[in-house]
Amino acid sequence: MIEPQSTDPLSDVLSLLKPHTYKAGGFDVGGKFAIHFPDHPGVKCYAVTSGSGWLAFDDGTATVRLAAGDCFILPTGRGFRLATDLATPAREFYEILAEMQQGCSASNSNMRTINGGGGLSIVGGFFILSGAHADIFREALPPIAHLRTDSDREALRWSMERMRQELSENRPGSALVAQHLAHMMFVQALRLHVEQGSDNTTGWLAALADKQMAAAIGSMHSEPARQWTLEELATRAGMSRSSFAANFKAKVALTPMEYLTRWRMMLAADKVTTTACTIAEIAITLGYESESSFSTAFKRVMGCSPRQFARKEAASAPASQPEAQSMTALSEVA
Repeated sequence: MIEPQSTDPLSDVLSLLKPHTYKAGGFDVGGKFAIHFPDHPGVKCYAVTSGSGWLAFDDGTATVRLAAGDCFILPTGRGFRLATDLATPAREFYEILAEMQQGCSASNSNMRTINGGGGLSIVGGFFILSGAHADIFREALPPIAHLRTDSDREALRWSMERMRQELSENRPGSALVAQHLAHMMFVQALRLHVEQGSDNTTGWLAALADKQMAAAIGSMHSEPARQWTLEELATRAGMSRSSFAANFKAKVALTPMEYLTRWRMMLAADKVTTTACTIAEIAITLGYESESSFSTAFKRVMGCSPRQFARKEAASAPASQPEAQSMTALSEVA
């Protein structure tokens, strides 16, 4: 019997996150300057194309030195400052944006110059993730995922430079190309974050750096309706049952069966909001023998029944966020 091939768990999860709004832009800051960005509803991914500076979170949890070639992801939505000099009082992002839109500094270019430029040049994208699943992504990453090794820089260099050119030159179609490049840079950064791994982090994303755990997770993703046993998953991972169970819980912070249920409910949440399938039909496709057992599992994981979830999602169609409304130039990386 030929075993089904495991899928790509990172792609699986990102496909469910469905970035329903993402924009791209950049800015070049000169001299001693600092910009404050307030709390935000999505995920930001930046790359430093030239110069150097600092990133500091409002809550004081981290201050990070930035250098040319660095790429970093900010998944938690907390406010922060970007500065060429941390001692300089920060100006609010929206104030700067308003001046750019009203004054002569505004132009058709999506790569804006602030304070003469030449000190810190950044390109990046802002992503709004599907509300139903955003937490599983945020929980899997630290407040800042900072990529700065030589191998990381080499892998991202082409995307960074191409994006900078598209934003600066403003050729026909540049806005769309920049958006796709931002999306590609985002996925590249996540992949590199997984590959560099860390023994001190837990969660499904960190577990993908472990080939044995990734094999088990990929198997669950490829056949979510299968009645998996601990023994079968341990075999896929090439481990004994007890070692697999202990290692999976240590790395993912869930038992294998808890992870399987959570993945099924993520798929279910997507189906109840994007398809015309009945609850009973969805239950069968995900391995549940009855609608009631499926609904019980769904409520335990998602906090409400499938029907309540569908109504709630329909009622809260992506609200217009100020940051998502003004996604031009500086705001597109804010």
